[in-house]
Amino acid sequence: MTARILIVDDEPDILQAFERMLTNEGHEVECTLSADEALDLLDRMSVDLVVTDLTMPRMDGFELLTRLRQRGDDTPTVVISGGGTVEAAVRAIRLGALDFLEKPVHRERLVLTVQNALRYAQLQEMHGRLQAEIRHERTLVGRSPAMQRLLGLISRVAPSDGRVLITGENGTGKELVAAAIHAGSLRSAGPFVKLNCGAVPKDLVESELFGHEKGAFTGAVTARKGRFELAHEGTLLLDEIGDMPMPMQVKLLRVLQEGQFERVGGGRTLKVDVRVLAATNRDLSGMVRSGDFREDLFYRLNVVTLHIPPLRERREDLPLLLAHFTAPGRKGHGLRLTPDAIECISLYDFPGNVRELENLVERLAILFPNEIISAQVVRDVMTTTHDSQKHAQGGLYQQGKTLRQLLHEVERGIMVEAIAANGNSKGAAAQALGTERSHFYKKCRHYGIGENEM
Repeated sequence: MTARILIVDDEPDILQAFERMLTNEGHEVECTLSADEALDLLDRMSVDLVVTDLTMPRMDGFELLTRLRQRGDDTPTVVISGGGTVEAAVRAIRLGALDFLEKPVHRERLVLTVQNALRYAQLQEMHGRLQAEIRHERTLVGRSPAMQRLLGLISRVAPSDGRVLITGENGTGKELVAAAIHAGSLRSAGPFVKLNCGAVPKDLVESELFGHEKGAFTGAVTARKGRFELAHEGTLLLDEIGDMPMPMQVKLLRVLQEGQFERVGGGRTLKVDVRVLAATNRDLSGMVRSGDFREDLFYRLNVVTLHIPPLRERREDLPLLLAHFTAPGRKGHGLRLTPDAIECISLYDFPGNVRELENLVERLAILFPNEIISAQVVRDVMTTTHDSQKHAQGGLYQQGKTLRQLLHEVERGIMVEAIAANGNSKGAAAQALGTERSHFYKKCRHYGIGENEM
C-alpha cells in the first residue's frame, strides 16, 4: 500500500535517511524541519501518515499531536524519540499516536511500523463506514427456478474480476446481488463500497467518486477520500448508474480504462485496483440509442449482465421470504400469519418487490403485535396503504364506494400512519392528531387496528 507520508524532524540527516527508506518502498514523502512547518503544510495538502520526532525546538511532538487533535485532524501519527521513556510513550499514545519508536530506528522496523499504521488507519476508516451503514443482515432468499439460475450465474462470475451490470426493478435486491458477487470473489477480504449515483447532487458526484483536497471548494474544510480510494483492492458498486451525469461518464470511463484519477482540487495522480459493479432499473441500451448514456461506457460496464426477476415472477419464494423476515432478529420477529393470510399475500403483484414485502411484514408487526394475522387484516392494511398512495396522488374517488366508505378508509389510513409515526403508541398518536384518547381507542377497535391499547 503506497501513501503520502509527512516526516517531521529538526535533524536534516535523519530526515534524509527516513525519506530514502520510505521512498524506496514506493511512498511519496514530504519533509519538514519543524512542527510549525508541518501544520502549514497540512493546511495546504492531505497526507496519509505523519511521522514526527518528539524533541524539537519551539513546538515539540507532544504539542503537534495536541494541535492536530484540537483542529479535528485525525491523520494517523507515529512518534519517534531519541530519549524514549515509558512515560513519554504513554503520553504520546494518549494524545492519539498509533505507535512509538526509539532512535536509532532500523529500516525494517520503520517500514513495518509505517505499514501497520497505514493498515490500521484503513481498517478504522472501513469500520466507521460500516458502522454508519449497519443494518440487519440480509441475504438472497429463494428456491424458485429463476432464483436458482441467478444464484448459479453469481457463483460463476464472482471469482472472476470482470465487470458486471446488474439490472432489475426497484426493490428486487440489486445491492444484495452485488454483495454476493463481492463475497464470492478473490477480493472478499477487501472493502465493499457503494455509491447511489441518483442520490448525490450532480455537482458533488465527482467529489464522491474521486475525493477532494482541503479547500477544493466551499465547504471542503478537510481532505476526503472518494469511493474509488476507499474501495482499493475491493469492490465498488455504482448503483443507479443510469443517473450518472454525462460529464462524469467521461471521467468514469477514464478510470475504468487506466485505473487512475486525481482528487478534486489536487494534482497528484492516484492509482487504484478496484472491481466495478454497476446496477440500474433503467434501460441503458435504450438510453444509449437516445444519446443519454455513453455507448463506450455502457460496453465497459456491461461485460456480464445479471437480471434479477421481479417478485411476481417467483411467487413460490414468498413463503421463504416471509419466514426470513419474521425470523429472530428481524423487524417482523414474532409475526404470526394464518395460511389464508399467506395465500392473500401470494396473490398480490408487489410492484415494490421484496422491499415492499419486507415493509408490509414490518408494518403488520408494528400495528398488530402478538396477534394472529388473518387474510382480512392483510387486505385491510394493504388496501389502506395503497389507498393512501392513491389519495396522495389525488385519486380520492373510487367507483362503487359510498362517501361514508371512502371517508372511513381515509380516516383509518391516517390513524394507522399516525400510530406508526409515533412509536407504535396509540396514546401518542391521539395526542398528535388532537383527539381524545378514549375516542381514538374506540375508533381503533371499530376499524380493527390492533387489540393491545398502548
